[in-house]
Amino acid sequence: MDPDRKRRYRLIVALTAVVLLATAGLYVTYSAFSGSTETKEPSQVLADGPNGESAQVTGKVVSYKREGADLSFVLEDRDGGTQTLPVEYTGIVPDPFREGREVIVTGTLDQEGVLMAQKDSLITKCPSKFSDEAEADPEHVIIEQ
Repeated sequence: MDPDRKRRYRLIVALTAVVLLATAGLYVTYSAFSGSTETKEPSQVLADGPNGESAQVTGKVVSYKREGADLSFVLEDRDGGTQTLPVEYTGIVPDPFREGREVIVTGTLDQEGVLMAQKDSLITKCPSKFSDEAEADPEHVIIEQ
């Protein structure tokens, strides 16, 4: 192989490697930022109205009704706000799901003000082992080791 052809071959291989690495870097960066969603409370979602955008909502379960694979429940703000957000969900329901429990769900608000949750997007937040003790007497929480 003559030197000019060898040099051109190395240049093509090097440029191909640079393009592939740059593409992989852009993909990783895009994936990292597109997956991050701002978490909103029910009152914020209702204030935004039905805009067609997906929202990740966190709140306390006020009540729920289960019919087969479908679950309808109502969320309120974690601090007990006055507004409630009805949610329609289909999918796996975590075992600790119940009234009073904080949950995170992703969905889109429809024209009737109901959050249409994405399939299998329901996550139940687990309370801290010491949260009840801390709320009862915040100055005298006993931590067992």
